[in-house]
Amino acid sequence: MWKFYKSPAFRRLRAAVLRSQHYECQLCKAHGRIRAADTVHHVKHVRDYPELALSAYYYEQGTKRRQLVAICKICHALEHPEKLKDHKTESLTVERW
Repeated sequence: MWKFYKSPAFRRLRAAVLRSQHYECQLCKAHGRIRAADTVHHVKHVRDYPELALSAYYYEQGTKRRQLVAICKICHALEHPEKLKDHKTESLTVERW
């Protein structure tokens, strides 16, 4: 998966999506907040829909929908809580009780 996200084709598409959505987090914007977007989120996940990996849009029930959405890191973490459940931070100091 890592190779895909580093590929020239995806990097070009990512840059085009961020530019077209004015580098604004679309989820924050929907809630009246303005935050810079630094991530492009696949609405239909790449693992489940590999044919849509390099598509900016997809059609569902005859309606054109965005497949790639510019979002901030905070919103991306909220969109993927499964990635955070196993993430544990180690304490900076050893507890000595």
